[in-house]
Amino acid sequence: MLSRREWLRLTAGAGAWFSLNPRLIEAIQSQDLITRAVPSTGERLPVVGLGGANTFSATARAEDFETIGGVLQALVDGGGTVFDTAAGYGASEEVSGRVAQELGIADRMFWATKVNVASGRGGGSRSADPAAARAQLERSFERLRIPRIDLIQVHNMGDPPTQLGILEELKAEGRIRYTGITTTSENQYAALADVMRNEPIDFIGIDYAVDNRIAEDVILPLALERRIGVLVYLPFGRSRMWARIGDRPVPEWAEEFDAHTWAQLMLKFVIAHPGVTVATPGTSDPGHMIDNLAGGRGRLPDAEHLERMAELVEGLPRA
Repeated sequence: MLSRREWLRLTAGAGAWFSLNPRLIEAIQSQDLITRAVPSTGERLPVVGLGGANTFSATARAEDFETIGGVLQALVDGGGTVFDTAAGYGASEEVSGRVAQELGIADRMFWATKVNVASGRGGGSRSADPAAARAQLERSFERLRIPRIDLIQVHNMGDPPTQLGILEELKAEGRIRYTGITTTSENQYAALADVMRNEPIDFIGIDYAVDNRIAEDVILPLALERRIGVLVYLPFGRSRMWARIGDRPVPEWAEEFDAHTWAQLMLKFVIAHPGVTVATPGTSDPGHMIDNLAGGRGRLPDAEHLERMAELVEGLPRA
């Protein structure tokens, strides 16, 4: 088995595939990305995308257009489409929109962003100013440089009645295709479930990882019941999993579901849940993007594998 470092060392960059032995190259290239249907429409999306926060956002803020271009090009060349960003991610929207247009790949991407002028991340929420929300949304259209955005979600449960209402208006006008709401805070899950039961949303965005399985209790089953798509954020557990894994090799039994690196193993755990539509790990490295996309190819773990994966992670030292 290869470590993530060895796997990435064997990649040639954004526009290339893996320089491994010929049989493995052939196997990887012959495997299309797995796709899942958006429950509300049946549209199929590749199960691995790209998150535009954290290191991606920092790279955008530094105006490292070459690196951003390399990551976006790796996404689409590797068969991915979904790029998830937010107005609150600083330069992420503007730089990705500009670079995608310059590369001529904007129309090959599924653009997802977020609105929130009433941050409720701490658990409480204040009312959103409709005018401020509309102004923020218009800035998103300008920054992304596209006339229609595929998905806009209310970020961090900020005043759902007001901001979801505005998104529904834009959807009716044909300016956005899907609406939704997000949170990566467990203390907002009850409020999220209420929205899922009572609002006509197409998507939610949540945190879910092999060491963070709380969403399996209520949120993911409810998404299946209500036919709501799910974008998964933080599939590597806010990066804490890398500290816990250290230099440990990927277990040999991971080959049984075509996982060759820890990133692929962790992504396959997430994707294996039938309620998950797309996992959107963040990265600012084209090689990492290629590695992540491989997590959406080939076989997925079965119930026995998932149990072994959970037991393996529970036995790792805490970060």
